[in-house]
Amino acid sequence: MKRAPLILGFVALLIVVIRPWAFGQTEQPQGESTISVDVDLVDLQATVVDRQGGFVSGLNKENFQVFEDRVPQMIRVFQHEDVPVAVGLIVDNSGSMAPKRKDVTAAALAFVRSSNPQDQMFVVNFNEHVFFGLPDTQLFSASPAELETALNGVPASGKTAIYDAIAAGLDHLKKATLDKKALIVISDGGDNASHHTLDQILNAAGRADVTIYTIGLFDEDDPDQNPGVLRKIARATGGEAFLPKETGKVVPICERIAEDIRNQYTIGYVSSNQELDNTYRMIRVTATGRHHEKYIVRAREGYIASPDRAERR
Repeated sequence: MKRAPLILGFVALLIVVIRPWAFGQTEQPQGESTISVDVDLVDLQATVVDRQGGFVSGLNKENFQVFEDRVPQMIRVFQHEDVPVAVGLIVDNSGSMAPKRKDVTAAALAFVRSSNPQDQMFVVNFNEHVFFGLPDTQLFSASPAELETALNGVPASGKTAIYDAIAAGLDHLKKATLDKKALIVISDGGDNASHHTLDQILNAAGRADVTIYTIGLFDEDDPDQNPGVLRKIARATGGEAFLPKETGKVVPICERIAEDIRNQYTIGYVSSNQELDNTYRMIRVTATGRHHEKYIVRAREGYIASPDRAERR
């Protein structure tokens, strides 16, 4: 009987120790980069810019609001630091790309050199077929030399299967060990050879926590060009679409994308709607400055509440 107070004291101590995790506390302590999250957490990568297009840093959790289907959500995870990212470079190698390949390779390498040395990168080259640039035994690399070889491994020829290439990139990102994921798609034409459809790609992107950036290098007389598709894919995933008039501008664009990724805020919330019913949930994120100034926030527009979200974690 005399041991009862000691046992009760031990149990109380145990409750104090485990309580933050038991009740889903996931906000990151300052100075640490590892995040513990709930299995049903909705992850967002949010880019915040001012009216002049400059990146806004130094915001706190209190500066943000997240809405799902217009219902305010409680932010459970908040982080703003340069963490490693898994990135797929999806590069068009169709015949019409031949005169542009030098600029495209230089741009992709500019992105690599602007990145975190702990990033996990890979290359998907495509024409009417899809080819992974790295050897079969190597999933990812952060080496500029290895990635340059991967970019130059396929001669430019054939048609354009951009949807198939994006699908391959999304599938490959599932093998990454990093939480933050992105694809950069560089192409000079619309799709004319894929087995996948645009709706299938948007559906797959809606089930994945992946930001997609698109760069369209269109020829004015190209009958297959479809800039609207590139805009739609980027906007739906929280990325950005770039449509430069000259291929020489692709290098600064890729450097801009690298800066964009490095300046993102990581925001996580557990939906107040816990039904995993395969419906599409609309997301809107807003940010307000310390003096009530309104900022422009770019984040993915929604996600599909599917049962396999928990399985992926």
